Amino acid sequence: MPKARKTLLSLDATPYYHCVSRCVRRAFPCGDDPVSGQSYEHRRQWIENKILSLSQVFSIDVASYAVMHNHYHVLSHIDKSQAEQWSVREVITQWHLLFKGHLLSQRYIQGESLTRAELHALDELVLLWRNRLSNISWFMVALTRPVFCDTCTSMYIAPVE
Repeated sequence: MPKARKTLLSLDATPYYHCVSRCVRRAFPCGDDPVSGQSYEHRRQWIENKILSLSQVFSIDVASYAVMHNHYHVLSHIDKSQAEQWSVREVITQWHLLFKGHLLSQRYIQGESLTRAELHALDELVLLWRNRLSNISWFMVALTRPVFCDTCTSMYIAPVE
């Protein structure tokens, strides 16, 4: 029986994980679709580029990956200590590479002064974003959503022992 992802992940046990994301309903994000005859081989490079670019944003190192016609594998190492060493500005900058952020984070990056209450609220956001930037589930969602959004329905993350 499948287990919830949060019960599978333990950085104390291992920081290395093998992740798989696959497509269903005869979807072929890469390669040739035997039903329609269309070639989607150009998407393979999109996925490779996305994997490599996300490894520069997240505190997750990609050890290896393989992109198949209807799924992909990513072997990754979660570097929690790297995320813990990032300054507030670095966390916000990394987060803004993927997402719009928050009005407070945008004002902070632009050098505007914030009140004590705003700084407190920003600290809470930074803590949340720091955790997400070292979270394998957030990494996989950021990777999968832009490429497989219509066809991906299954993702599996397993620790590497």
